[in-house]
Amino acid sequence: MKILIVLTSHDKLGHTDEKTGFWLEEFAAPYYAFIDAGAEVTLASPKGGQPPLDPTSNEEEHQTASTRRFQDDEVAKQALANTHKLSEIDPGDFDAVFYPGGHGPLWDLSRNQDSAELVRTMLESGRPVGAVCHAPAVLTEVKGTNGGYFVSGKRVTGFTNTEEEAVGLSDVVPFRVESRLVQRGGQFRRGDDWASHVEVDGLLVTGQNPASSAPAAEAMIRILEQKAS
Repeated sequence: MKILIVLTSHDKLGHTDEKTGFWLEEFAAPYYAFIDAGAEVTLASPKGGQPPLDPTSNEEEHQTASTRRFQDDEVAKQALANTHKLSEIDPGDFDAVFYPGGHGPLWDLSRNQDSAELVRTMLESGRPVGAVCHAPAVLTEVKGTNGGYFVSGKRVTGFTNTEEEAVGLSDVVPFRVESRLVQRGGQFRRGDDWASHVEVDGLLVTGQNPASSAPAAEAMIRILEQKAS
């Protein structure tokens, strides 16, 4: 079982002077879910090298068992510091791909052609794609061979408009995940703000927020195990 995790390379929070990037829990929890399931995990990002960490996600109040495990894991930290360039990734080498959130993907991965081609190739060849929180933004520009948006008619979730309002960034982000998924024809489903909520539609796995990161990864593992059995 070979799984690719794709992280953002974008570190600037819109027109503010604040930093953004990937959300630590949304990387760490899936990473260890995959590792503990026996998967071989490869990390990639648009620019390669060390992806930017959203500093807020590293604050004490956002720490979890997975993030603490990561802080003590030199092998994982070394892998994160040396992510592969997304443009050099061969989709054929992987059984699945997973995208952690954080606000960064709204700016780079949502418009990245290598990412869109990766998602399209994986889904059309029968391999699962997962994305959590803001990362379902990577799905919003992906079109199938029929020319239609891939999320059209699919049950999906992601960071909700009310969650974006709660963190005060509705006027900072280039678009809101929920609104854009609906605009592309997605059948958006959600749980309560900040509660874990995962949608699985065929090979597509999406999680609503940080609390959904481990359950989304586990849902993707189940798909891979069913395919292997």
